[in-house]
Amino acid sequence: MSDAPAKLPGDYAALLVEIKERVRSAQLAAFRAVNKGLVGLYWDIGLMIVERQAGETWGKAIVQQLAGDLQREFPDVGGFSASNLWRMKGFYEAYRASGKLAPLVREIAWSHNLIILERCNEPLEREFYLRMTRKFGWSKNVLIHQIENQTYEKSLLGQTNFDKVLTPELRAQAKLAVRDEYSFDFLELSAKHSERELERALIARIEHFLRAMGGMFAFVGSQFRLEVEGKEYFIDLLLFHRRLKCLVAIELKIGEFEPEFIGKMQFYLTALDKQVREEGENPAIGIILCKEKKRTVVEYALAPVNKPIGVATYQIVKRLPKALKGQLPSPEQIVKLLEEGV
Repeated sequence: MSDAPAKLPGDYAALLVEIKERVRSAQLAAFRAVNKGLVGLYWDIGLMIVERQAGETWGKAIVQQLAGDLQREFPDVGGFSASNLWRMKGFYEAYRASGKLAPLVREIAWSHNLIILERCNEPLEREFYLRMTRKFGWSKNVLIHQIENQTYEKSLLGQTNFDKVLTPELRAQAKLAVRDEYSFDFLELSAKHSERELERALIARIEHFLRAMGGMFAFVGSQFRLEVEGKEYFIDLLLFHRRLKCLVAIELKIGEFEPEFIGKMQFYLTALDKQVREEGENPAIGIILCKEKKRTVVEYALAPVNKPIGVATYQIVKRLPKALKGQLPSPEQIVKLLEEGV
């Protein structure tokens, strides 16, 4: 009997890929079903505790007793500690009045729900992180990083021209993907760092950099070379956004935003679309990262532009400028953006 490997048909590789994707899809569906059931169970326990508490005095002793009885009855099932029972109660109370968010909480893991519940106070802020976690599959660490980095505020304040130049299908997702300010608090740079020093430091900490950018970016290259009419041009950083399915060119500026930066970025985006973009990908997006910007100057500079560009600032510390904290869109505008984008 020969041990020689069987000759494989020409379409075997495609078949293997298709089966692997089907298995992964089934695994993901099974995980989601189990998770949905677990969160639904915790929701129901929270509901029952709230209903029994009405008109009664439920102190720590009763919840402690309930926790002990459940742990004895279900020794192989975790999650029935007294502290977790209190969390179930608070979880139900936080979302029971929201017909929109009550189904949404079942779409992410219980641990992620707790992070959002305990670290976010405003309903719209919670909705933002619930939707982002579900859509982008954020891990616990990434979710915590996004909350600490004030991604909610920074996304909603973003200065872009996406409303004018992107299709409705891409517009909201792109606006949520490009922020007003990025925190590179993981870097150790002097106050007078150069653009090349900033670039090298970001590349050296690429995992942290991609996380700071939002978690859906893949690194393509630094000093990405373009050639037009025999002359070379170099984009500081080139990323690919997996959800938007487009290249993202990033230009780093250590000073204040200047209107002429826009013209250079338009040139890069045109070249990327004509020379680099693959079939099926969406048009490239540009992000100009500056140390400082004046919002009106950015607004005027973006007004006549026909390529999708956002202008953001970066900080080496985690903070949102106080002057911007009162400039968030209205609740109605936030709801509309979230519903369109996710």
